[in-house]
Amino acid sequence: MASGIIVEAEAYLELDDGASHARFGRTGRSEVMFGEPGRSYVYFVYGMHYLFNAVTEEKGTAGAVLIRALEPVEGLQLMAERRGGRQSDLTNGPAKLCQALGIGRAQNDLDLCSSPLGIFSSECARGEEILASSRIGVAGSREEPYRFLLKGNPYVSKRPD
Repeated sequence: MASGIIVEAEAYLELDDGASHARFGRTGRSEVMFGEPGRSYVYFVYGMHYLFNAVTEEKGTAGAVLIRALEPVEGLQLMAERRGGRQSDLTNGPAKLCQALGIGRAQNDLDLCSSPLGIFSSECARGEEILASSRIGVAGSREEPYRFLLKGNPYVSKRPD
């Protein structure tokens, strides 16, 4: 088993969000985003990477949060093996995170409350400040402050400017 604390995420909305897969309405790719909240939305990008999102909005309204980075907590050796033996930079980016956690197409559209792939609340609030910044690596709606990260956390994918 491998797990971590989410330290960076990005929000994606419906039709008016130029970077969202839902901007064109329901498609085969975006259908999960219009489904029940609390489900996984995993997609393949650039012909080489999987990215993991959590669906957030009520059924019929698209919305998801891309999990961009984790602070590894459990299963570090397993994560390192999945990342080709790397001992650092295991989960500091959405593609690295999916590789380290073994997330692929088979994990698309799972219930995040009852499947092995889950997001769970934690009582370990550490008082870290949450920063909002612009998104990374997207063309549309790049300037929107929809990226959220823990200030100063060494596991985020990229420090804000």
